[in-house]
Amino acid sequence: MLRADSVTYEYPSGPGAARAGGVRDVSVDIARGGILGILGPNGSGKTTLLRLLAGLLRPASGQVFLRDRPLHGLSRRQAAREMAVVPQETRLAFDFTVLEIVLMGRFPHLGAFQLEGEEDVRLAREALRETGTLHLAGRMFPTLSGGEKQRVIIAGALAQAAPVMLLDEPTAALDPGYQLEIAALVRALNARRAVTFAVATHDLNFAAGLCSSLVLLKSGRVAAAGPTGEVLTRENVRAVYGVDADVQFNERAGHLTVVPLARVGPDA
Repeated sequence: MLRADSVTYEYPSGPGAARAGGVRDVSVDIARGGILGILGPNGSGKTTLLRLLAGLLRPASGQVFLRDRPLHGLSRRQAAREMAVVPQETRLAFDFTVLEIVLMGRFPHLGAFQLEGEEDVRLAREALRETGTLHLAGRMFPTLSGGEKQRVIIAGALAQAAPVMLLDEPTAALDPGYQLEIAALVRALNARRAVTFAVATHDLNFAAGLCSSLVLLKSGRVAAAGPTGEVLTRENVRAVYGVDADVQFNERAGHLTVVPLARVGPDA
């Protein structure tokens, strides 16, 4: 469905130097209907990889493919019909209502100078209904809580009717209740609409409970990739994060859980 083949992107910070956050020779493959988690410490390249997959950055080498077509060969409108991006934080220059925010997701399907019609409004309201935010349709977006804002932005991505959704830190700064709501929403959209997801996150337990596969980045390179149960191990957590952790299957949670125990040196 969506894959990156040996992509490299670096942020220059001076002659012969590269800023943290770039990626080097990274390959990932997101199967149709899957939920891929992109994990790694600060500066490991998670957001950069997500932006490369979205076509917001162009790799210095390697290539991104969407449905086996080179992503750089698609127009922005074509790509937006296939992929929706949910950023970590949404800042708006003007105040909009929730319904207006979600209607923005319909732009890739409108012609030049075309305004939203009844069908666009219906689809936007349906997206709000599916994300449990229809009752907020008339509210001004800045007045919402963090969890409400995130669900509304996901509703906008859903109204975009794209089969692939890319989420950057969807639970950042959210309390545990909202984190559970976002995870449940992603699972529901994946099951009901067969939406394919790539999720960049710092939260190992969020990824463990949500993602069918993981790619673990360290210093811009792939340290491990594959099914969640094979990638999320004590050894990999130690090697990538420098943390000794208890990694076990939790019967009540129904997935692996990670409990950090102590910081360890790279050679410990």
